[in-house]
Formats: sequence, structure tokens, C-alpha cells
Amino acid sequence: MDEVFRALADPSRRRLLDSLNSRNGQRLRELCAGLDMARQSVSKHLAVLEEANLVTAVRRGRDKLHYLNAAPIHAIADRWIHQYDRRRVEALADLKNALESSMDAPAFVYTTFIRTTPEKLWQALTEPAFTRRYWGVAFETDWTPGSPMVWEENGRRTADPEQVVLQAEPHRRLAYTWHTPTPEWAAAAGIGDDVRATLAAEDRSTVTFEIEPLGEIVKLTVVHDGFPEGSTMREMVSGGWPHLLSDLKTLLETGDTLPAVPAAAWSG
Repeated sequence: MDEVFRALADPSRRRLLDSLNSRNGQRLRELCAGLDMARQSVSKHLAVLEEANLVTAVRRGRDKLHYLNAAPIHAIADRWIHQYDRRRVEALADLKNALESSMDAPAFVYTTFIRTTPEKLWQALTEPAFTRRYWGVAFETDWTPGSPMVWEENGRRTADPEQVVLQAEPHRRLAYTWHTPTPEWAAAAGIGDDVRATLAAEDRSTVTFEIEPLGEIVKLTVVHDGFPEGSTMREMVSGGWPHLLSDLKTLLETGDTLPAVPAAAWSG
């Protein structure tokens, strides 16, 4: 948290966060132009924000896109805002709300740090014994790129030819297409026919897990993208990913899980 507070103390870095809050996923040159700051200054400030885990950079071909990461702000809120007079920490509360509103961007990007190993994290992302505990889902697949995936949840199996593994580099990177919004899944999740029809009409999204070892901890970056503008699926999954990833972190670090998230907040 010391790094987060130090990063937030500089007004130029707060301007960068404001810019990303207004339009997430910007390139370096876009941030420079929008803030009328020198490229070298912006690069230095971004490095500090990335070190504090307030900004996550994602490569897209030759481009490096920058996204807000709300995880450390959530941690500050849990430790300070919820325990002390909210009026004394209004600035933090406003920033937390601003970062959460940035999740309306087309891509969902979230970074967290887990005290575990890349091998154990890979197991937790792929093996039913783990995924059932923090997600309630098991995947039937051999985790070979191009292989089909069946999502099994509470005895319901969701299968579709377009549910496939896209990338699988053990202990480093995993990517697959998102599940199909079937009538059975919608009924179990309490989703009406009209919303399900809207979800089914959207392009299928993809989720990518980047695993980076950092000594005794592992940096996990989740990128869920491929949503159309104004995506209903995007809105639904953004409510579930933070809780699910916190549950994953808690399970790996303590062997326990968090209280269940309300079904309305998570479409997966």
C-alpha cells in the first residue's frame, strides 16, 4: 500500500489516472497528447503507476495499451474507507468509484498478485478440483489449442463448437473463448429470455490469463475482451471477475474461499 499512496501523491500521476478513467486502453502517444506532457515524463509516471499496480499494460501487436487496475484501490477501501470516517477519506472513495466506473470500457483488464507458484496457479485455472471450489465450474478439455471446451456447472453441461482453447502455455499463458449463453444456463442464472437473446446476438468474447513469476509471488493479469460497444455480457462479467479472482487468491494463499457472490453479479 505504501507504493500505492506514493504513486497517488503526485498530481501528474493522478491526471494520468483521470485520463485512463475517461478512456481506458490508451497508447503512450495518446496519453502524451491528451495531457500535453512530454513523452519521457509520461513514461516515468506510468512506470511508477505500473509498479504500484494501479496501471496494467497489455501488448496488442506492436501497440502497448494502458488500463486502470482497480485491485489496489479495492484493497485501500477495505483497509481504510470501511473502518474509518468516510468523510475523512472522501478522495479515496471518489477514486475507488472512478476506477470502478472505468470498467465500462470494452475490455476488462485486472491484475492481482498471489503468493503461490506458477505451477499451482496453472492447476487452479485448469483442474476441476480447484475450479469447482472458487468458481463452481469444471472444464472438460485436454487444454490443447483448438480443442473444444465443455463448461460443467451444477450438473449442467454447456457445449458449443465455438467454445475452444485458443492458447495454452503451461504455467505462463492460457486463453479460451467464453461460454455460450444457452437457455439452460440462463434459467439457472435467473436471466430472462430477452437478456439471453441479447447475449446470444453478441460476438463471442475471449479471456486470457497471463502468469508472471516474481520471486515468491505470481503476477496474474486477466484480460477479457472482444466485446462489442455497450456489451451486456461485458457489464455482467465485470461484476463477477473481481470477486472470483479474490476467491482464487484466497484459496491459493489460505486454502479457504470467500463467501459466495450473489448470482446477479456474475454471469459465469
